[in-house]
Amino acid sequence: MLLALIKIAILLGGLMTAAAYFVLLERRMAAWIQDRIGPNRVGIPLTNIRIFGLGQPLADGLKFILKEEFTPSHVDRALFVAAPIVILVAALSLFAVIPVGSFLPSKVAGHPLSDGPIEMTVAPGVDAALIYVFALSSIAVYGVILGGWASNNKYSFLGGLRSSAQLVAYEVPMGLGILGAVLAAGSLNLSEIIAAQADRGWFALLQPLGFVVFSVAAFAEAARLPFDLPECEQELVGGYHTEYSGMKLLLFLVAEFLHMITAAFLMVILFLGGWHFPGLTGSSMALDGWGHPGELWLWGQALVRAGVLLGKVFCIIVFFMLVRWTWPRFRYDQLMSLAWKVMLPLGLINFVVSACLEQLQGTLGYAWLRWVAIALAWIVLFGAWIGVSLLGSVTENRPRRPAQPLESDLRA
Repeated sequence: MLLALIKIAILLGGLMTAAAYFVLLERRMAAWIQDRIGPNRVGIPLTNIRIFGLGQPLADGLKFILKEEFTPSHVDRALFVAAPIVILVAALSLFAVIPVGSFLPSKVAGHPLSDGPIEMTVAPGVDAALIYVFALSSIAVYGVILGGWASNNKYSFLGGLRSSAQLVAYEVPMGLGILGAVLAAGSLNLSEIIAAQADRGWFALLQPLGFVVFSVAAFAEAARLPFDLPECEQELVGGYHTEYSGMKLLLFLVAEFLHMITAAFLMVILFLGGWHFPGLTGSSMALDGWGHPGELWLWGQALVRAGVLLGKVFCIIVFFMLVRWTWPRFRYDQLMSLAWKVMLPLGLINFVVSACLEQLQGTLGYAWLRWVAIALAWIVLFGAWIGVSLLGSVTENRPRRPAQPLESDLRA
């Protein structure tokens, strides 16, 4: 019980701190991309250190805490207060089954540390971890819908409608993208999926089509640009949280960043090998004088695995931020067409091909078929990328038809 409480405290503290400083990182990256300076004045409290504005997240948090809590009179108060709580609790609960660096120390017979592994997971040993993640991610959309409905505001209501349609549409291709990795690993347990990639290779290389489908769907599920239609400020002011301020708004914003962090963790665990890195996190164990794994090696290997996993997650989050400040926002019809007409067929193709290859490899032993299919998938993806690029250049350079004069102009 005490160990679980310690894990929960470390997890909550780490996530809240990470969300705050990822906001600072994104603001600095936006300033760099747009040739601005960015936040650099607020320093660390009780010091004169102003490196990169490291005190800015603390100042932003205090601003939200000290700001007046104002609830408009026209809202449904019960649902208005419940919406940000629902979305934040769902976003935090997702991390209960995410393994950080496998476990430490390894269980070895006869070794003093063999009483049992110390799992670096709040809820270890959940065999249906992926189902748990999908269930809670589906619940999170209710917080957005409740916020839009309870605000009794047209902008908020439209944001809630957009969000419900968008998240439901992209949950289907996301599930199909994951099924290929589940078939290859033969398990829904996230730790076992990582172990399967350590043995067979990263699934991003073995199933590039599934990785692309899942990545695009993850962007849409996290409501990040170019898929931030539920809250696009140019059209909806603030979308589903237009009427929110103070701590309630802070809960929405923190939950948004937590969804991005969750998507990054899932991309790394399911397709990029998790804590595995060739030559750095191998399975060989350094032995002590009694022929048992050295205690120092066990702790060092666990820290290395955690560092590798968190390093990959950080790179994916930076990629999320670069995409936000690089791509323009899609139109809503483009967003839905991409989900139903492109991502869904590609997800089905990836699932069917993966199932057939696993069956053939298990019964006939045709391992070479897997590599042929992988090569064909990479060729198809590269060809599609070239085709889209050429099509875009042709349509951009196509001469535009002159505007037809109005009938009133002709009469004049």
